[in-house]
Amino acid sequence: MDYTYSLLILLLPLLSFLVIGLPDFAGNKYAWSHKTAGLIGTCSIGLVTVLSYITAFQYFTAPRLADGTFATIVPYNMTWLPLGHLHFDLGILLDPISVMMLIVISTVSFMVHIYSFGYMHGEKGFQRYYAFLSLFTMSMLGLVLATNIFQMYMFWELVGVSSYLLIGFYYGLHAAVHASKKAFIVTRFADMFFLIGILIFGYYTGSYNFSFTGTEITYGAGAQVFSAVDSARAVAAGGFILPTALVLMFIGGAGKSAMFPLHIWLPDAMEGPTPVSALIHAATMVVAGVVQIARLFPIWIEYAPQAMEVVVYVGAFTAFYAAAVACAQSDIKRVLAFSTISQIAFMMVALGVCLPGHHGAVLDNHAQLGYMASLFHLFTHAMFKACLFLGAGCIIHAVHSNEMSAMGGLKKYMPITHATFLISCLAIAGIPFFSGFSSKDEIITACFEHSAFIGWWMTGVAAMTAFYMFRLYYGIFWGTENKQLHAEHTPHEAPATMTFPLVFLSIITVGVGVFTTLGGFLDWNWTSFGEIVSAAGTAYTVHFDPQVAATSTVIAIISIALATYIYKGEKQPIADKLYATFPRLHRWAYKRFYMDEVYMFVTHKILFRFVSKPVQWIDEHIINGLIDFTAWGANEAGETLRPWQSGDVRQYAVWFLTGTVALTLVLLSIL
Repeated sequence: MDYTYSLLILLLPLLSFLVIGLPDFAGNKYAWSHKTAGLIGTCSIGLVTVLSYITAFQYFTAPRLADGTFATIVPYNMTWLPLGHLHFDLGILLDPISVMMLIVISTVSFMVHIYSFGYMHGEKGFQRYYAFLSLFTMSMLGLVLATNIFQMYMFWELVGVSSYLLIGFYYGLHAAVHASKKAFIVTRFADMFFLIGILIFGYYTGSYNFSFTGTEITYGAGAQVFSAVDSARAVAAGGFILPTALVLMFIGGAGKSAMFPLHIWLPDAMEGPTPVSALIHAATMVVAGVVQIARLFPIWIEYAPQAMEVVVYVGAFTAFYAAAVACAQSDIKRVLAFSTISQIAFMMVALGVCLPGHHGAVLDNHAQLGYMASLFHLFTHAMFKACLFLGAGCIIHAVHSNEMSAMGGLKKYMPITHATFLISCLAIAGIPFFSGFSSKDEIITACFEHSAFIGWWMTGVAAMTAFYMFRLYYGIFWGTENKQLHAEHTPHEAPATMTFPLVFLSIITVGVGVFTTLGGFLDWNWTSFGEIVSAAGTAYTVHFDPQVAATSTVIAIISIALATYIYKGEKQPIADKLYATFPRLHRWAYKRFYMDEVYMFVTHKILFRFVSKPVQWIDEHIINGLIDFTAWGANEAGETLRPWQSGDVRQYAVWFLTGTVALTLVLLSIL
């Protein structure tokens, strides 16, 4: 099957970036109008979305290989930089993970482009905004289509740069500038470990491939074969070197996916436009770490299964921490930001709890339910979390504030936003017949297979998720209405360009939820996500664990009921009493357990004072002093010797005769 058109999936957003951005950067005189720039960006991403859907349809409807797996297809691959026995390749790789991610990225990006027509209407820098959106989309598409780890790293860094530009879009605001720098610095720090891990991996394996097999790969016409892995050297290094390299690369993924303690950049990134939050923090950038581990999963499971425990416990703690902080936030975008951190942690835990295969099979599919559940949750979370962020944008657009104190009672003003927001809340809470139920239930089942402790821990976090999301829902749409503020500016439903993406994403959330829930209980193979993405690549039908499903559902309903009891009314006496009883705990959660203050103390009071300043003193007084002394010595020597070059022949004769007499006397005294 011909996939040569797949190159357009990368080129179209790049061309969109150049066509929109270059005239704008050249000056206002040459810039496109707002409408034209928006249409160029939206149409290009729309075409990318169509091509992505065509690719997915062709790929997943094609016959499987003899071993029951989908073919790994490389339409393009070229050697970019040869380096001894290694070579850095650039190309396009189509497999179940990349094709699934094409659907996720293109769908959410297309909805964000449409939504931005209404949300960013009249904004200064509209053209620049759409140019950066196209650049970010291209970067993320390049990351998931990469044929090797080094190419992934290149687009990984480009994702970081484009996210810096989008977060700092309102560069006139100090908060936006600070947030963009914070995101850039924290993720760059983590990426340093990613690069070190890549270099160690490449040195000891002789390859930058995602796995050490490659017999099932189909190359397109003119595509070059990947570098062959040095299997003997890889096996010899597997005891210590490969686990170390993989853990170092995981640190890079933890930074990009905002895992504790590298999470501090994500909440502040909410200073960017709300559609950017939906694109970056719901569906694309923050899942890069999950995609990285999923890509390298065959190497993890074969050479470093014990190291997966690092992923489990980092993810489990992050999930609980973020959920606890979300329970106390008043800014709706920050609630969603910490919710994103918690849900990404769910995906990390699901990957980490994957068990080694039974009966000697490294990739025993059933033993690795978590792999499929993680990527399934990535898909479902992208849709309902993008809907939540875009819904939050509609609410902010209506009340001109991010604070819940400015909201309350909005359900009568914004019926479409209210309905779609409720659907997404039910999905993330894990209620049956909504997409989040199936994926989250499978994650919890996989956690229980790993250990009872992790299973109950993640069940508790899931309960907290349902609680804080419905706290958010009631605080926005029910609760106490700010009648004074609403009298000055009556809230209203957003225009069609903003509500259409909400409806579209809600339909996906409900549709996927109904089919997967029914399919899980009725054993409908065709509704299982495992039919397209699984650890071993073979079809895997999910069978719900009735006990886990019932327990998680009951707990979710209890959490929702508790949030309803506390926050639904116009007054919240119980919430007020809890705050009065535990003010310090609430303060700690609201301040994110002072993690930002800890970082400021460590950087300013320790690193700057005891490392940076001594290094600065050494640089200024010793290194610069030595250089200055050398310059002074050369100058003084020159000043001393300059009189000797007077041009007076008589003076030269005197010096010559004096030197001759002195040399003669010295020789006579010696002899």
